[in-house]
Amino acid sequence: MNDSPHLTFDLDKAGVSRGYLVVPKGADCEALSLPVCSISKGEGPRLLITGGCHGNELEGPIVARRLIKWLPEAQTCGRTIIVPELNPLALQAWTRNTPVDGKNLNRVFPGRADGSVTERIADAVSRVLLPMADTVFDLHSFSPTWDFPPAVITHPIADAELMAKTLKIAEAFKLPVTLLWEYYDTPGMFDLTAHEQGKVFICTEFGGGTVGAEDLAIYEAGVRNAFIALGLVQGEAKHPIFQRQESSQTLETLSSDILTSPARGIFEPRCSILDEVKQGDLIGLLHPMDSLSAGSIDICAPTTSIVCAIRSGLHVEADEEIVYLARPLKL
Repeated sequence: MNDSPHLTFDLDKAGVSRGYLVVPKGADCEALSLPVCSISKGEGPRLLITGGCHGNELEGPIVARRLIKWLPEAQTCGRTIIVPELNPLALQAWTRNTPVDGKNLNRVFPGRADGSVTERIADAVSRVLLPMADTVFDLHSFSPTWDFPPAVITHPIADAELMAKTLKIAEAFKLPVTLLWEYYDTPGMFDLTAHEQGKVFICTEFGGGTVGAEDLAIYEAGVRNAFIALGLVQGEAKHPIFQRQESSQTLETLSSDILTSPARGIFEPRCSILDEVKQGDLIGLLHPMDSLSAGSIDICAPTTSIVCAIRSGLHVEADEEIVYLARPLKL
């Protein structure tokens, strides 16, 4: 019996191979078998695609499974490894975190072989799959409670060469937004582990709200564009149509661009994503719920900027994030 994480098939086998990444059992649950597809066409780029890191973000698993249908015919070289559902326990429960241990898979990398089930999943991916790839596409969506454009997100990387490579591939998706996000330093994120191994790591954020057919077509087209840029697939890249436009822009979000709620209440958005706002423009209203005599609070733009993400109408607590602003990236 193999108590270490392992694949049930040979990744080096030419053609299309299907099997499982086995995550060993622990004190909290039995072993998990994560479905894996490998398309190997000889020399060329080595790509790992993962979906379902967060269980309430279903666009990634859907797009990943779509790729498995057409990629075997379209791929002309290299190797692509696809894992549609990294965290099946969270997906089955439709929760961001794993219900068994309450942990966020994207906060426990590189994981622990002797840890809880979420840590064991991260350990299996870090030790078995990540060394087999040069580039990683981790397919996320922003969350059901946010309105967000189809985007590729990357965080600032200290290695200038790796940063340049990452931005180049990110922009090749031709999604409406490529966002360089100055995110607060959070240990355990998948991209940090990948960067430590010198990998190009791409995090897609496939919009927010509900899963729709038109949105999925945009996401799939973006991923196909990236395959073309890597040289894995032949063809001409095309801008997906979003909000009746064929366009893409590279933006930057700083930590100071995150607006939070001044009190508890219901947030009412008054702007849409990608709207340009000037200093003082109304972005939304916060309606306090404790008293009918308390007036609504205006949420206004502190600077001229672009609305990158906005809560889609939700009861929020004080200091909870409600709006992300951005501006064109200047390198």
